[in-house]
Amino acid sequence: MTVKQISVFIENKEGRIKKAVNAISKEGINIRALSLADNTKYGILRLIVSDNEKTKEVLKAENFIVKETEVLVVGVKDEPDGLNSTLEIFENANINVEYIYAFVSSKTDEAIVVIKIEDYEEGIKALSKENANILTEEDINQL
Repeated sequence: MTVKQISVFIENKEGRIKKAVNAISKEGINIRALSLADNTKYGILRLIVSDNEKTKEVLKAENFIVKETEVLVVGVKDEPDGLNSTLEIFENANINVEYIYAFVSSKTDEAIVVIKIEDYEEGIKALSKENANILTEEDINQL
């Protein structure tokens, strides 16, 4: 039940993010979620998109370094303790959360959280045990 995320290495130069996003949008690919972590020289643009294969092809053609990574996408209650409750599931199972970012959709009452963890098998077991809403790529494309 993991989802594939696209990670793009981007130099911290004027116009580089726009170039990546423009290349994706010209192909009619929908960006469902994104996160950008940066330092003074480069950034990592993380994307959940409607077509991973085409996205990788397009970005590589534009000379971007692209990697595909597994992540979990979880629906959490859109209330003050919603995210904390989900993170507590991982904490109780001794699973490290490497990074997290979120997005919302008008088609659900939940916030949607993208989570990178160390052990997906154990993470899915822990979330399933607590009846967490783990989304698939198909679910995301319907949002």
